[in-house]
Amino acid sequence: MNILILGGGGREHALAWAIRQNPKCDRLIVAPGNPGIAAIARCADLAITDDTAVADFCQEHAIDLVVIGPEAPLAAGVADTLRAAGISVFGPSRAAAMLEASKAFTKEICDACGAPTARWARFTDAAAARDYVAAQGAPIVVKADGLAAGKGVTVAMTEGEARAAVDAALGGAFGAAGAEVVIEEFMEGEEASFFVLCDGRDCLPIGTAQDHKRVGEGDTGPNTGGMGAYSPAPVLTDAIQRAVMAQIVQPTVDEMARRGTPFQGVLYAGLMIRDGRARLVEYNVRFGDPEAQVLMMRLGAQALDLIQACAEGRLAEVSANWADDHALTVVMAADGYPGDPVRGTAIGGLDGAPESALQMMFHAGTAEVDGRIVAAGGRVLNATGRGATLAEARDRAYALVDAVDWPQGFHRRDIGWRAL
Repeated sequence: MNILILGGGGREHALAWAIRQNPKCDRLIVAPGNPGIAAIARCADLAITDDTAVADFCQEHAIDLVVIGPEAPLAAGVADTLRAAGISVFGPSRAAAMLEASKAFTKEICDACGAPTARWARFTDAAAARDYVAAQGAPIVVKADGLAAGKGVTVAMTEGEARAAVDAALGGAFGAAGAEVVIEEFMEGEEASFFVLCDGRDCLPIGTAQDHKRVGEGDTGPNTGGMGAYSPAPVLTDAIQRAVMAQIVQPTVDEMARRGTPFQGVLYAGLMIRDGRARLVEYNVRFGDPEAQVLMMRLGAQALDLIQACAEGRLAEVSANWADDHALTVVMAADGYPGDPVRGTAIGGLDGAPESALQMMFHAGTAEVDGRIVAAGGRVLNATGRGATLAEARDRAYALVDAVDWPQGFHRRDIGWRAL
């Protein structure tokens, strides 16, 4: 098979690493890719949100399967154009991608199918939103309705914080993404991620994970895109997973199909667990980052078989074969992140880093300049380990971290502390 992956971060490096191991993969192209990906696949300069350009590229290079990594091409309708051209694609249509692109849309779906989630209200008028905050009190959650690059959610511990978040979003801080806000009940509990493949009708759970959103150790400081993750998530017991499938995921997929917008791709459910019960926090319609890194380390070559079956509507024919193992990834970030990260600093110690089913350094925000690997983003590297126990996986991940020579970078030393 000739396979094209769209994206260029740590998630896409992990997907490429897993797919490359499958003997079905004859040729692998990643657009735009990164220096780490370039070691295992061809990287291509392609505007991945330009649906026509992507479709033309697929025709020119005889691509059999497209795997869409980030949310932007999905929201742009790239999957729709590819399917219309007869090209097999892993990723939902633009209409189905609204489950991530609009918080209010997801809440409407939950209300329609009875999926448990937080109480909510939507606003386009700042005064009305502030009145609602005053009536509900704090803590409370304020979300820009649209895609805001992970920056549109405020967990407000005071009414003043909530009012400021409302004013910022409706005042244009997030552009069109903040033209409407969703204000939600603050849910207490332990948060975890549940990943399910859906082919429009059938659903297949493929793993659980927990990540560390806060920048500082002990889960302190501002929120980030994720400073590390581990899989499986102990809080998501088999009983809770069965309940989530029956009460949240399958009803959502059924409701989407009923509306004529079947969901085909990976449904990433962010869940809040309390007293053995789960409620939906939000959906993403692509693999999480850095959760994909730990999932791909555990899935390995079978990831391609599952992705292909999902894209072809054959999920009922396959199953995920899990070893009794654990994976953990540590994000190495550039100084200044999550604010203004310092770019262009040289990273040493990557030559000769182990690359195996037990240890992988996935590149996230790197570039190659004059033969050197340099930081080109906020989250730059994902040191990932796998082992029979979570402690073993952690030790392998941090062994990779400790071999890196990068004074202008930082990382947390306590990834996995809840489970450990």
